[in-house]
Amino acid sequence: MKLNQNLVIAALFVSGILGACNQSGSNKNSSSDPTQAASNKILLDSAAFTGTTDQRNTHLYMLKNNAGMQAAITNYGGRVVSLLVRDKNDQWVDVVLGHDNLKTYLDNKENFFGALIGRYGNRIAKGKFKLEGKEYKLEVNDGVNSLHGGLNGFHKKVWDGKLVDDHTLELTYLSKDGEAGYPGNLQVKVTYTLGEDNSLKVAYTASTDKPTVINLTNHSYFNLNGAGDKTITDHLLTLEADEFTPVDSILIPTGKLQRVAGTPFDFTKPKLIGANINDSDPQLKNGKGYDHNWVLRAGTGLRKAATVSSAKSGIVMEVLTDQPGIQFYSGNFLTDKVNYGKADATYGYRSAFCLETQHFPDSPNQPKFPTTVLKPGEAYNTSTVYKFSVNK
Repeated sequence: MKLNQNLVIAALFVSGILGACNQSGSNKNSSSDPTQAASNKILLDSAAFTGTTDQRNTHLYMLKNNAGMQAAITNYGGRVVSLLVRDKNDQWVDVVLGHDNLKTYLDNKENFFGALIGRYGNRIAKGKFKLEGKEYKLEVNDGVNSLHGGLNGFHKKVWDGKLVDDHTLELTYLSKDGEAGYPGNLQVKVTYTLGEDNSLKVAYTASTDKPTVINLTNHSYFNLNGAGDKTITDHLLTLEADEFTPVDSILIPTGKLQRVAGTPFDFTKPKLIGANINDSDPQLKNGKGYDHNWVLRAGTGLRKAATVSSAKSGIVMEVLTDQPGIQFYSGNFLTDKVNYGKADATYGYRSAFCLETQHFPDSPNQPKFPTTVLKPGEAYNTSTVYKFSVNK
C-alpha cells in the first residue's frame, strides 16, 4: 500500500499515541485536554517502540515547539524517526525516512535511518588504524572497511534517555574499552533540542580514559517533499565548500583535496542534485553518485555548511555546524526493496539524501587530515543544527 503525504499524516494522526515514554515507560507528555491533543498534530504510536533490546528498555520520545513542529526520537540508536515541518501550503510534512515500529528497524537491512553514528562516522580503511604506536583492529562491515562504527556501532545501542522538557532530549551511553575494537571507556552524551526557530540542534559531548579516535554524526535521510516521495534529484543544493576529498574504488579518501570548480561536485551556487549526478566522472562512478566528503570553508563555531530547498514543497533546510567536513550522500544504495517505511512507504533509489557533518573519512590513517584523536582530560564538543523555513 502506498499513501501520499497527506494520507500518511492522517494515518499517523488517527493511530498516534500522544507524548513520549520516559525512562520508566510513563507517558510524560500526554494530556486529557482534547484541544492540546489536537494541537500536537501527528504522532507515531509510542507503544510500537516500547520493548526490550539487549536487556535494555526502548522508548519513543516526542519533542515539540510552540509552532507545532515535532521530532520523534527513539533511544534505540538515538534515531530520528520522524520530523514534521510545515510546507508552503501550511501542511505538515514528515521530512525524514524511518520506520513506524522498532521491530522493522531490528529485522531489516541496516540503512542507518536517522541514527546516531559512532564511534567513528564514515569509513576507516581496512578496519584498522594505529594510535601512539599500537594498531587497533575494528569490526569490518563494508567490504574490507569499517563503516559507521562497525556492525554494532552506536546505531545498534540502546541509549539512556532523559526527556528534559518538551523541547529537549538527552541520550547517554558508555562505550566500554575495546568495544568494536576501539580503545578507552568513552562516555557520550547527545542532546536533541527542538528550537522555536524551527530548528533541530544535535549537540555531542564525550570524554575518554584512554587515547582514542572519535567522529560522531547523525545519519538522517531527508526528502523535503516528504518521506516516501520518489526522488531528491529535483532538490536545490548549496554546499559551502570549495574542495572535496576524492575517493578510490572502495570509497576511501586518497588523501588529497580536490577543487570542486569545473566538476560535478561544484555546489558553491544552488544547483539541482540531479543536474550532474549521472555525468561520466570517475568520482561519481566510484560513489555510484554522490557519496563524498566536502571540505567546508574554514571558520570557527557554528557556520552554514549547506542549504537544500524544494520548489514542490517550498521547504528550505539549512545545515549549520562547527565540523570541518560534510558527507553528502544521494541515496545511491537505496532500492525499491526498501518498501517498509512509515505507512508502508517505499524508500527507493535516490529518494533521500544525507548531509552528515563530520571530520573527514579515514582520518586516523590520514596524517594530513584534521585529527580525530581524543585524549584523557580533553572534552569532545560539537554541534549541528538543521533549520527549516518555507518559500511560499
